[in-house]
Amino acid sequence: MKEYQAVIVGGGISGLATAHYLLKEGISSILLLESAPQLGGKMLTRYVDEFIIEEGPNGFLDNKPHTLELVKELGLEKELYPASPETSKRYIFTGGKLRPIPLSPPAFFLSPLLSPWGKARLVMEYFVKPAPPEADETLTQFATRRLGKEALETLLDPMVAGVYAGNPDRVSLKSTFPTIHQLEQRYGGLIKGMLALKKEGRAKGGPTGPGGKLTSFRRGVSQLIEALGKELGEKVIPETRAVSVRREGKHYLLETNRGPIKARSLVLATPAYGAGNILAPMAPPLAKELLEIPYAPISVVALAYREEDTLRFPPKGFGFLVPRKEGLSILGCLWDSSIFPNRAPQGKVLLRAMVGGDRQPDLALKSPEELVEMVRKDLAIIMSISAPPLLVQVFQHEKGIPQYVTGHSAKLERIEGYLGELPGLFLNSNAYRGIGLNDCVSNSQETARRVREFLASRA
Repeated sequence: MKEYQAVIVGGGISGLATAHYLLKEGISSILLLESAPQLGGKMLTRYVDEFIIEEGPNGFLDNKPHTLELVKELGLEKELYPASPETSKRYIFTGGKLRPIPLSPPAFFLSPLLSPWGKARLVMEYFVKPAPPEADETLTQFATRRLGKEALETLLDPMVAGVYAGNPDRVSLKSTFPTIHQLEQRYGGLIKGMLALKKEGRAKGGPTGPGGKLTSFRRGVSQLIEALGKELGEKVIPETRAVSVRREGKHYLLETNRGPIKARSLVLATPAYGAGNILAPMAPPLAKELLEIPYAPISVVALAYREEDTLRFPPKGFGFLVPRKEGLSILGCLWDSSIFPNRAPQGKVLLRAMVGGDRQPDLALKSPEELVEMVRKDLAIIMSISAPPLLVQVFQHEKGIPQYVTGHSAKLERIEGYLGELPGLFLNSNAYRGIGLNDCVSNSQETARRVREFLASRA
């Protein structure tokens, strides 16, 4: 039986990027296993009737170097497709209206998004004392303490739903929004922190979110997946499911549906629950920690219309988010053909609405017909779209996005402790330290480095 220097389980972006960086580190004796017929995990692009439709994420922010460097290494620079300038226009549906998110502090205080009292409460944040460093607050606890209930319900609740499909009552501030946590701990508050960063010349982003321009590829995110798969070639074995693993001497023996595979090092680049199931026979305490990481179900409903059917509220901008206090079914809607104009043919509009998440998990698991009905009902209320769609696509992810709930950082410390007893075993997915594409690429680069150092130490 051949022994590989490294075996990677999982052909999503984390597994593929790890394999790429291992090759770059000079480690060629590798194998990547993927249980599905195709690579990519939830990063899949569908091409339907001249529409380019993403099942999951639609790109990455260009304010961090890792993904752009990976693109350059793969020779994909000419395929990069920056978002339209229209994406600076973002909206929140509140009080029965689509209201623009202001782009500057003066505009924010003139905006009707918050009441005069809500705005005054934000200013009072300057005088709120920071939480103890060891505190692991939910976003609700943090926002109520520092910013007030109105800011939580109108601004932060839809934000966490839109980015993480999360529930502010459960997500951990310091694990989900570490920059905000660090601002409070280092400077004593958010206003104090932003003023200090501005003085230091390091302030990035603004009230609408992090800095950087959203960027994708001309034919969608699958172009990145395809390039990585092509680079790996025969080192990728699709439709191969890892069942369990055991330690034998100085190597791991991985049992799969195609037979056993021997590896000096093993990278589990699967969702946390997948890694937990594989490790359960060999390392029950570690498996238990992994299986306890919750995932929120999410459904994506893509609808196409003629431009004239959307003229009352023309989708010119990034899209909108919906606070849960509004009592609607959707978390928000991306105006894909405004963000990336080539996603729809001339004269057509492509929208993608998100349903479910940790806020309303049961809704994500409704039948496709029920999901379409819910989305169309909400779009009629929000955008006055009553015409039947030209095209409908529904993508359901029963375990869609990992949730960094309170206690997540402590859990990661326990996981690292168990891994210390299993040399040569590594975990790498968006379940641990960041869910975005940039996070996955950065963590994959670090994982490959650690694998190389391990193999060098055992040479």
